[in-house]
Amino acid sequence: MKHLFKPEAVKGLWSLLILVLVIKMAWFAVELLWLPTMGVDHSEERGAKPLYYRVKLSPSDAAAPVTKRPVQTAGSIQDIKLLAIYNASDATVVTVEYKRATKVLAKGEAINGFVLEGAGSNYAVFSKDAKTYQINLIVSRKGEESIKSTQPSAASASSADQVEGEVIDAGDHKIVDRSLLDHYAKNMDDIYKNIGIKEIKKGKELEGFSISFIRKGSPFAKLGIQRGDVIKSINGQKIDSYNAAFDVYKNIANINNLTLVIQRGKEEMELEYEVN
Repeated sequence: MKHLFKPEAVKGLWSLLILVLVIKMAWFAVELLWLPTMGVDHSEERGAKPLYYRVKLSPSDAAAPVTKRPVQTAGSIQDIKLLAIYNASDATVVTVEYKRATKVLAKGEAINGFVLEGAGSNYAVFSKDAKTYQINLIVSRKGEESIKSTQPSAASASSADQVEGEVIDAGDHKIVDRSLLDHYAKNMDDIYKNIGIKEIKKGKELEGFSISFIRKGSPFAKLGIQRGDVIKSINGQKIDSYNAAFDVYKNIANINNLTLVIQRGKEEMELEYEVN
């Protein structure tokens, strides 16, 4: 009988298989003893974002600390300058400068978030966020303070009785001597000695002013206005705030004609004046 395989070939094949098995077992033993238990992962680019981890650096490697700049709070009392004061028993009015603009404030009104609470002879008191601030009056170049007060000296009291200029009745209008306006433009105290002005309010809002008294024989008594008249407008400008009233006062020396609208009882009247 003829064999399909030669005995020598079969022996050689068995020898080869045994050798491969021995090598495999030896490699398995090496993996257990020396190689890591996990194989090396193959990293594949997938377009993912890289991860960053905080690393604690030594003092020599650490960056210099960032210095925080102080935050400037808006609304500083130092931005307000006190230019003039009118302080009476029934009214406190100041003139201030803020951002190069002049504004007249009455007690209770605010500027830049600061509310006017009152004033002394040469200072004003403001409040904000339950804190009070005092601003001193600016002294002019001549060293004189710009104070308007209802407590004049004896010299200024006598000047009210020696006002030059007349008011002449011309029928449909009255003629006012310009020297009279010039005097009152420079002597505000004399105005309040001859005429009283009272605030008209609706709740806390100021709506206008009424005349509380007029000194008999004074130039104001000759203007045709009476006690109880409510001043509505002067030369078309509505008088419903101290700011509006002082705007007229500041320009009184440059006025040539004056139109005064008043409310007398239920009647609205228009009074005309010519300045000569």
